[in-house]
Amino acid sequence: MDGRTQFDTLLRGGEPLLALAPMQDVTTMPFWKLMVAYGGADVYFTEYFRVHRDSRPEKWILDAINRNPTGRPVVAQLVGNDIPALVRTARDLQRLPIAAVDLNLGCPMPVVYRKGAGGGLLREPEKIDAILGALRDAVQIKFTVKTRIGFNDPAVFDTLLPIFAKHSLDLLVVHGRTVAEKYGGQVHYDFIARAVAAMPCPVLANGNVDSARKAEEVLKVTGARGVMIGRGAVRNPWLFQQIRQHLRGEPVFVPRGRDVLAYVCALYEAIVTPGVREATQVHAIKKYLGLLAVGVEPSGRFMHDICRVTTKADVFRVCEEFLAHDKPMALEPFAGARYDTEMTQ
Repeated sequence: MDGRTQFDTLLRGGEPLLALAPMQDVTTMPFWKLMVAYGGADVYFTEYFRVHRDSRPEKWILDAINRNPTGRPVVAQLVGNDIPALVRTARDLQRLPIAAVDLNLGCPMPVVYRKGAGGGLLREPEKIDAILGALRDAVQIKFTVKTRIGFNDPAVFDTLLPIFAKHSLDLLVVHGRTVAEKYGGQVHYDFIARAVAAMPCPVLANGNVDSARKAEEVLKVTGARGVMIGRGAVRNPWLFQQIRQHLRGEPVFVPRGRDVLAYVCALYEAIVTPGVREATQVHAIKKYLGLLAVGVEPSGRFMHDICRVTTKADVFRVCEEFLAHDKPMALEPFAGARYDTEMTQ
């Protein structure tokens, strides 16, 4: 069964759809491949293609699509606001083995939203309307949107929902925060429920799904077709499988410290590019360990120590100090834990 047929089947029903969120420079092809070994997602969204007048699709993301190691559907995500360029890119990508084209309306990074793209477009509902109309005409396969609930005021969501409904989307993914809220504070799951009620297409819930119990709760509260998970899956690669086990009433696997340490070792080997400087390798693994840290211990010392390592030996010295044990680890964020934005963006 090819990816497009798989995706169509997933959208139609059955068990909740579990998607890996797109995270720039994090959810790369090597990370996809590693995730499969831990149970993996049902659908994988690419890092976003940066689209503008003179853009050409990034080669490493094209490589991830063409070499897709997951055996599951891949959705190609676009970020931009130039309509002819978006249409051109969408048409080009449809020639590749993708299940759908997705428009990013939620990226909260200033380098994106200050250019009026990603989450920045949420300040311009009329522009969104025009972009969606043009892309819906150009995309002959499934067309999806990933959005936040507003730029700095969720009140705009009531304006956005009729626009989304108007353009025959095949899937809407809603991160229940505004752009201004980034990844802090509570997720407004009631707004996701509002989208489920208003949209003729399936809706996925996104934001702070960090355990199997939380996934079940979010599905019940929102009525969503499934969940999309980013940071939680980086921190806990068993999470998708744990959700499946929990929802089926099966025993849920709980990793122990040494399991997590083995994951860090496998992660390091997966993402390292042969031949690059060790300092570059260490910088790369820090992006992932910054997400793991909030579930390792509550004091922040693991994060503090990892921020300061400069060699591979130091990375594993710190990890072994905190993870070389046989105690069960839930890998959920401790109360008050904060991500290091320098490490996770």
